[in-house]
Amino acid sequence: MHETPQPSRRILLKSAGATAAALAVGATASPASPALAAAPAAAPGGFPDYRYVKTLLTPSQLTYNPTGEIIFPCIRGTKGRLSAPLGRYYLYYAPHDAPGGICLAYGDHIEGPFTEYPRNPIVANVWQPHYSVSHVSSPHVMWNESAKEMWLYFHGENTTTRLARSKDGINFTYDKTVLTTSMLPAGTTETSYARVFPHELAAKNAHYVMLFMLNNKSNHRDIHWGWSADGRTWTFDQKALVSHTDVSAVNIGGPHLLTRNGSAYVVYNKDKSSGGDLMITEVGKDFTLRRHLGRFYDSGSGAPDNGRSAAPSFGTEGGVPYMVYEAGERLKGSIAVARG
Repeated sequence: MHETPQPSRRILLKSAGATAAALAVGATASPASPALAAAPAAAPGGFPDYRYVKTLLTPSQLTYNPTGEIIFPCIRGTKGRLSAPLGRYYLYYAPHDAPGGICLAYGDHIEGPFTEYPRNPIVANVWQPHYSVSHVSSPHVMWNESAKEMWLYFHGENTTTRLARSKDGINFTYDKTVLTTSMLPAGTTETSYARVFPHELAAKNAHYVMLFMLNNKSNHRDIHWGWSADGRTWTFDQKALVSHTDVSAVNIGGPHLLTRNGSAYVVYNKDKSSGGDLMITEVGKDFTLRRHLGRFYDSGSGAPDNGRSAAPSFGTEGGVPYMVYEAGERLKGSIAVARG
């Protein structure tokens, strides 16, 4: 965490020629995140030097606000995918605490403004006959090119990640459970905050990877991963992809996959007591590398970060790279956007 109240941010190395190619999240990623030509490096892995622009969503300004908190933004482009969308970009988010609820806001620019969907939540904590849980949260929406659908991965309870599918990004059909604690080593207590990305792993006959947070009886959270041929049935590595001890943290979470120049990287957040910054680890195209590159985004002590940045989601608009993220202390923050 950078001890300064100013809103500007640095990511280790500064360069005016930062590349927007950092934002590619797989070959079939959103139009909000196309791969562009490489440019001189600005940060570990050659990613842009993101700087805070503005706050997009604040709980107190939302009509659906059951708990006074929101988390885990996911920005997705709609152009060329959805017929008659409400805006060029859909921003998914959720309260975490019970009852939670998967929510949607829409707008024509990543910098906003965003309009709250009037019938939030679009997915609630009770969906008969599929489940009835205390809360649902952490929405990650992936455009599935082969199905021509928005696929929503979300948790509820913290032990279970579920999949729902939609042709319009608003009305979802329940599919199945894709991840539970029973699929990981004995003693696992949480498997949540999952994001799924198109990514080719020929050796595993896989076209998708999942990144998620795992907690166990030690009460230290790590990043784990799995792979799938179809995005529905998964195999999970029983060992951590990135451990909290690798980066001297108590907990790490909110992982996101980025690809650049033939390699893959995982960006994730530290807990506030461990610095509250976003970190980056290169895992390689085939996920066999573990190269911890350090700080990706320096969380400032002033508003809106207040010492913590988390759960990043990436996209581009007009060739300009953006990062939409959770700004502020857990369950006390807002959704903000930074520009590269």
